[in-house]
Amino acid sequence: MSDTIEKVKCLIIGSGPAGYTAAIYAARANMSPVLYQGTQPGGQLTTTNEVENFPGYPEGVTGPEMMMQLQAQAQRFEADIRDGWITKVDFSGDVHKVWVNEEKEIHCDTVIISTGASAKYLGLDSEQKYLKLGGGVSACAVCDGFFYRNHEVVIVGAGDSACEEAHYLSKLCKKVTMLVRRDEFRASKIMAARVANTENIEILFNTETDEVLGDGQVVTGVRVFNNKTNEKHDIEATGFFVAIGHKPNTDIFKGFLELDETGYIINTPGSSKTNIEGVFVSGDAADHVYRQAVTAAGTGCMAALDAERYLAAKDSTFEVSTPSYN
Repeated sequence: MSDTIEKVKCLIIGSGPAGYTAAIYAARANMSPVLYQGTQPGGQLTTTNEVENFPGYPEGVTGPEMMMQLQAQAQRFEADIRDGWITKVDFSGDVHKVWVNEEKEIHCDTVIISTGASAKYLGLDSEQKYLKLGGGVSACAVCDGFFYRNHEVVIVGAGDSACEEAHYLSKLCKKVTMLVRRDEFRASKIMAARVANTENIEILFNTETDEVLGDGQVVTGVRVFNNKTNEKHDIEATGFFVAIGHKPNTDIFKGFLELDETGYIINTPGSSKTNIEGVFVSGDAADHVYRQAVTAAGTGCMAALDAERYLAAKDSTFEVSTPSYN
């Protein structure tokens, strides 16, 4: 082995609740984890102003603050948190090989993937402006819907997830306007019927977003246009939700790990195991159903425990720590 190749017992790819939780558990189990934070240290929650549904924060917490606390907790147990991202992997042999920033090569006994998924947005300048400001643009109704209680909001999307989120918002918001680009839903008939039969949901077919309107700080409305007539009009709203899907950050694992048709990593049910021994997955890289910080953290714990047991089975000198709740 070349002197330039680093040997690591447990490599964690990606941060966020899944990655940092995996690092906490792996570090406490004497696995000497090395975590590369990726292109967005802290993951999607760093773009969330308020987190009110994560246990242990009765007054709520900002996403960036929570991620800094999780990172500090992992470092307290001497997890090695590093800048940089994994740009290439090779899981074809007995040794799990990864490359950092196209240069540094690392050989790993175990790998925990926590690369997450990125919400798809429309790409409008105005949308991105208020997304970055935290002023009313969101891709998660379950996460942020509470802040729009008794407000009027707009949601974009036509699939099952969009219908689910619109229906969720309808229980909180005064009115939900749903923008559907085509003249019909892509969602299942039962989900389409559910939103159509909800009194405070208005569905605008053949309608797209022209611009997200605001006062420079927060969203005040949405300008839309009919893609058949090109007619434009404004809708008053304080929240703009985008539900057009997520893209899992798993491209570098193609050809090695089993992925579903969307790109989510397929894990063994009830565990974090992938089709490659010694490679585990946690968080939104595999979860296309819940996509919550607390569920991501839970799977980070699972991945670290699975990796610990894998190491113990491979190396008789490595002892599994006693399971506990502390």
